Amino acid sequence: FQWSSPPEAIERFKSQEIWFPPPQFYEFCRLCNFSSLRELQKFSSARALEGCERWMPVMLSAADGFIQLLPGDELYPEDPDYTGEKKMVMSTDKKVEDLMKEGGIFHRIVIKNINNVAVYVNIPAKYKHINPLMMNCDNSDYNSRL
Repeated sequence: FQWSSPPEAIERFKSQEIWFPPPQFYEFCRLCNFSSLRELQKFSSARALEGCERWMPVMLSAADGFIQLLPGDELYPEDPDYTGEKKMVMSTDKKVEDLMKEGGIFHRIVIKNINNVAVYVNIPAKYKHINPLMMNCDNSDYNSRL
């Protein structure tokens, strides 16, 4: 075990020293918005009563990788499988890069391989939450800035 700040953990992930699943990569990117535990605690206390949203990522299998679609993304289904019973997986013959260039409304985690992950969000966060900083492991830029 080793304590790391969120930016340090992401750097260690990029250099393949450690690995964590895409949802944790997303949350580390969200935690990068705060420079101290005190800032995080202040933010958490201020928005604690605002509410929350139940999410279930939907996997889109592309020709050269995967995209975990999240609520608000233009490709996210209207009726997602919140229980995991349907094992919903969408697929396409398109490449990830083409899907990213064609798209405009993003809330997704792009997975090209186990150590090549990127978060793209250009929608406002609900319930006064905060979006993750958009980081990736291969320096791709799909013009998805907030």
